[in-house]
Amino acid sequence: MHSTIRRRAIAGAALTAAAALTLAGCSSDGGSSSGGGAEEGGKLTVWAWEPTLDEVVTGFEKEYPDVDVELVNVGTGDTHYTALQNAIAAGSGVPDVAQLEYFSLPQFTLSESIVDLTEFGAGDLEDLYSPGPWNAVENDGGVYGLPMDSGPMAMFYNKALFDRLGVAVPTTWAEYVEAARQIHAADPNAYIASDTGDAGSATSMIWQAGGKPYTVDGTDVSIDFSDEGSTKYAEMWQTLISEGLLSPISGWTDEWFQGLGNGTLATLVVGAWMPANLESGVPDASGDWRVAPMPQWEAGDTATAESGGSSLAVPALSKNQQLAYDFIEYANAGDGVQTRIDGGAFPATVAELESEEFLNTEFEYFGGQKANEIFAESAANVVDGWSYLPFQAYANSIFNDTAGQAYNGDMTLHEGLLEWQEASLAYAKEQGFTVK
Repeated sequence: MHSTIRRRAIAGAALTAAAALTLAGCSSDGGSSSGGGAEEGGKLTVWAWEPTLDEVVTGFEKEYPDVDVELVNVGTGDTHYTALQNAIAAGSGVPDVAQLEYFSLPQFTLSESIVDLTEFGAGDLEDLYSPGPWNAVENDGGVYGLPMDSGPMAMFYNKALFDRLGVAVPTTWAEYVEAARQIHAADPNAYIASDTGDAGSATSMIWQAGGKPYTVDGTDVSIDFSDEGSTKYAEMWQTLISEGLLSPISGWTDEWFQGLGNGTLATLVVGAWMPANLESGVPDASGDWRVAPMPQWEAGDTATAESGGSSLAVPALSKNQQLAYDFIEYANAGDGVQTRIDGGAFPATVAELESEEFLNTEFEYFGGQKANEIFAESAANVVDGWSYLPFQAYANSIFNDTAGQAYNGDMTLHEGLLEWQEASLAYAKEQGFTVK
């Protein structure tokens, strides 16, 4: 296995090739072929950032010694999608397998940039997966990726920090704001969380608050960030911004990982896929962190949302599509599933989610806590009715240029969300969608 990490090699600008994603599609004709499968061997390039895939690749290469997998991390979020879209537009340098978060799948499906995996038999795997992740990869009878994990949300918190400062662990968002004040007052270097503007976090928070800003019906699109849930989230989070209670460190940077390890960042409200990232990114903080349910808007409620969650997909320009499919089936429906669970990943497969062994797993990193019980409970309480845009990856890429300006004090978060709304709708019109 060759594992390459290039976290900052590509600027996280807006998707420069996004114009290719029109309703007419940008079918990747020419250059692609099914190629041979795992038994025949060959070379495979996989673009992904999920840390447990290192061991999956090792297992796959051991089972199929004639296969050589190059695992490349070009970055996360916008950086990853910009790199992938630019490679697709250029018609060269496209990987054979790409990690795609569920929100981004419609965009790459719409542009015919990824392969319908039903031709390889993926449609027969539906019953292996829980409904949410499967619905995310299935579209109009086609299957455009295999679910890798899911992201029911929870609150990861630094117990050592809370104990040191004598602050109670919050169970509601009102308590969360108060805890933020207490933490920063007791230690000016410590913050409840870091946030410099993150579209995925914002939409997940709105989702949990009951917001439904996106309405999609075929090619008809509407966006309304003035709905009750969006407003509730924006007002609460604005309090944290206005009072300087959020660390000005961007997520997934070296400084961010340092903050998670040195006791200056108190919480992460994020998906159940986070344990593997904590274990690999902040190993020295093992034992300091715990997991709690996501804070609620009303005491006693149990509402949650999804944050992230990914699939592995096969780009249409891959010359090794059969081998690529064999790899993602191994990773997401075969032996790789348990490998990833052992590494701290949260599965999308029903058998693992329902097993007593999985639910009773004690996480050494979390002081022996059975964290999967909290994640499974969260998965059962995700608020229904959420939709993503069919160009969500692009919309997310312009978040910091619009709503993100609220973090600079240039506008309120509510005003920023409305700016994001208008910019996203303008893009929708340019791409031929009917804006309602």
